[in-house]
Amino acid sequence: MRARGGRERTIQERDMREQLADLVAVALAAARDRDRDVADVPLTAIAAKAGVSRSTLLRRLGGSRAALDEAVRRAGVDPGGRRPVRERAIEATAQLVAERGLGAVTLDAVAERAGCSLPSLHTVFDGRDGLLGAVYERHGPLPDLEALAADPPERLEDTVRELHRAVLTTFRREPRVLPAIFADLFARPDGPAARAMQAYLPRLFDSLSRLLLPHVEAGRIRPLPLPVLVQLLLGPIVTHLLLRPVLEPTLGAVLPGVDESCELFAEAYLRAVARTD
Repeated sequence: MRARGGRERTIQERDMREQLADLVAVALAAARDRDRDVADVPLTAIAAKAGVSRSTLLRRLGGSRAALDEAVRRAGVDPGGRRPVRERAIEATAQLVAERGLGAVTLDAVAERAGCSLPSLHTVFDGRDGLLGAVYERHGPLPDLEALAADPPERLEDTVRELHRAVLTTFRREPRVLPAIFADLFARPDGPAARAMQAYLPRLFDSLSRLLLPHVEAGRIRPLPLPVLVQLLLGPIVTHLLLRPVLEPTLGAVLPGVDESCELFAEAYLRAVARTD
C-alpha cells in the first residue's frame, strides 16, 4: 500500500510540474500580448489565455499565483518589476570580474549579486562559459568595432585612429572587464577567457576585415594576411594599455599620455603597413 501511495504521489508531482510548465508558457504569452511583466498580468487574463476559468487556474496553482511566479523564475524570466535575469546577471558578472578577476567568479556569486537562482542562470546562459561569453560580447570591443564597421571612415588614417580609439574606450569603460579578460587569457590560454574570445572571433575578424581589406584592395595597405594586419594593429596598443599601470609609477614623467600614445601607435602602424609605391 505504501509503495502504491508513493507512486501516486510521484505521478501527481509530475503532473503538477507539467501543468506548471504549460501555464508558464501561457503566462509568458499573455505578458507578451500585453507588453507587460508576468506579475502585472491579471490571473483572469492568464486563465482566459489558457482556456480555463480563474478558479480552475488557481486550483492548478495550489490556491495562489506564487507557484506560477516561482516557475516563471525557474524558466529564467523575472515575473515582474526587475530587469530580466539576463541583464542583471551580465551586469553582476561584469562587476565581479572587475573586482576579483575572471577566475574567481562563480555562478553562485553571480546569482547572489544578481538576485536570481542558479537554475535560471543555467537556463538563460547554458552555464558559466555562456555567461562569460555574454559579458565579453557586452563589455569587450565587439560593439564598438561592429558599429565602426557599419559606418567606416573613408581615409585609412582615420580608420586606424578610430580602431585604436575603440580599443582605448573599451579598456577605460567601467566596470573594467577587458583587462581582467586579458589577464586570464595570458595566464590560462585554454581557460574561460580564451573560450569566450574564440566564440566571438569570427564576428571580430568580420568587422576588422570590413575595415581593413577595402584599403588592401585599393592599394593603400600592403597585401599582408589579415591576422598579421590585425596583430600589428592591436598588439602594440593592447600591450601598452595592459602594462601602463605598471609603468606609470616609475616612468610617469617620461611616459606619453594615453591619447598621445594612441596617436603614436597609429602612426607606427601606418608606417608599417601603408604602401608607399
